[in-house]
Amino acid sequence: MKPNNLENFWMPFTSNRDFKQDPRMIVSAEGMYYTSNEGKKIMDATAGLWCVNAGHKHPKIVEAVTKAVQTLDYAPNFHFGHPEVFELSNRLAMQFPKNINHFFFTNSGSEAVDSALKIALAYQRTRGKATKTRLIGRERGYHGVGFGGISVGGMTKNRMYFGSLLTGVDHIRHTHDPVKNPYSRGEVEHGCELADDLERMVALHDASTIAAVIVEPFAGSTGVLPPPKGYLKRLRALCDKHDILLIFDEVITAFGRLGTMTAAEYFEVEPDMITIAKGLTSGVVPMGGVAVKDDIYQSMMDNADGPIELFHGYTYTGHPLATAAALGALDAYEDDEMFKNAADLTEYIADAAHALKGEKHVTDIRSIGLVAAIELDSRDGAAGARAYDVLKASWDKGLMVRISGDILAFSPPLMVNKAEIDQMFEITAEVLRAVD
Repeated sequence: MKPNNLENFWMPFTSNRDFKQDPRMIVSAEGMYYTSNEGKKIMDATAGLWCVNAGHKHPKIVEAVTKAVQTLDYAPNFHFGHPEVFELSNRLAMQFPKNINHFFFTNSGSEAVDSALKIALAYQRTRGKATKTRLIGRERGYHGVGFGGISVGGMTKNRMYFGSLLTGVDHIRHTHDPVKNPYSRGEVEHGCELADDLERMVALHDASTIAAVIVEPFAGSTGVLPPPKGYLKRLRALCDKHDILLIFDEVITAFGRLGTMTAAEYFEVEPDMITIAKGLTSGVVPMGGVAVKDDIYQSMMDNADGPIELFHGYTYTGHPLATAAALGALDAYEDDEMFKNAADLTEYIADAAHALKGEKHVTDIRSIGLVAAIELDSRDGAAGARAYDVLKASWDKGLMVRISGDILAFSPPLMVNKAEIDQMFEITAEVLRAVD
């Protein structure tokens, strides 16, 4: 077998056959840029996969991880611990909503979601509400690729190949209405009443059977769908009314994507749990987590039926290298004022994206925080093909974009500047004009 044989690696969420005919190889990265194996600079307009919020190879994170691997390569967190994971929890508690002060760490966003769902079920049982076992997701939602996540998720392709999934799961309607909310900036004007679809779930299943509702504050992977004004507050009120936990999946939105530590802060809505990953370590070492409200944690402590309060965890929970990367990322965000930079550039990236209205193939544009999406008209019988051609042509011009179907998503590192934003949308405009 040749050393450069590409067949042995089964690539995720990728057209393997197409890629291996014409690979796009990355060999290094720094700041806003990747470098290809041909020595070409590629602007990272997507922060990797929504995760490299501090930019590539940030010195504070590199230093923290280097020191950690030289000091403590691994420590179990079953019945033992290491100081840094407690320090990380303390620092996060200071920056998350005031009643959310407990953190359970995982290795990814997918694991964070499955952990949050399990915590919700365990909590309901320990407080004497064992009939509350049903989980409610949302159409077009993305909550990772574990069986729990794809069950509560609502993206068709992620679900259709994998059987009946978890039982006891249902979905409320998504909020996307391009007719009423075309070319939107920030929260959309219409659709707050769609939160009331939870009442339909209650009428169908009864509140006594529903443990939790999980939503993304804005839906990211499905194509950047900002929530309607008042929607999340309405959903919070309905969950309170029916004694249902509200989980925010903030794997994408936490750590500055909206210019704040969390989307909960941005939208002024306090959920019961928040799932995190991606920007937690700026993508340097895999790590995720569940941020849990005080009363949930305390109930689990007070009502435990044995010394161990939660029979759940991972070999790599709170891994020393991941913990070091997270602490380094928090330092980078704070010292370089990255959240402020993201907030300051919200209107600028919106202006740059919306300037493409009227370009060839463009049917809608949406923006919120340091995020923008450009939706393209699909080719007959070939949904997603046009955006895929845009992705490849953009790479050739030195730009990495993210696609979901025929939607282009832009979520650059938080240290991006105005000139770089201009460049990414200038290249996008050129590509759109050239692609059929």
